[in-house]
Amino acid sequence: MKPFWMKTTVVLCMLVASGAASAGAKLTPGECNDYPFTPLSKPVTHAQLMQELSELESVGYQAAAGDDNYYPSEIQQAEARLRLKYRADCLGENVKVPTSPIIYSGGPSGFY
Repeated sequence: MKPFWMKTTVVLCMLVASGAASAGAKLTPGECNDYPFTPLSKPVTHAQLMQELSELESVGYQAAAGDDNYYPSEIQQAEARLRLKYRADCLGENVKVPTSPIIYSGGPSGFY
C-alpha cells in the first residue's frame, strides 16, 4: 500500500499540470465568434455560460474560492483579463495576458 503522502503528491501534480495546460490554451476560432465576445440574438444557453466560466478561470478567476467579499471586483478583473486574451488570441494583438490567480490586495489598484 502506498503512503498517503505519495498518493496526495501524485494527485496534486496532476491538478497543477491540468491547470497549467488550461491556462495556456488559446481561444479557438469558434470561441472567438461566440458569447461573450459577440452580441447574441437569442438568450444565453447553459453551455455558453459554462464556457464563459471556463474562459474566466483560464485567466485566474476562482469561482470556487467562496469569498464574496470582493465580488464583483474579482469577476470584473477576470473579464478585463479575458478581453486581453480575446485581443491576443482572436485579433492577433501583441498583449500580455496574466493568468495568475486574481487576489485582492487592498492596494492602490486593488489586485495583483
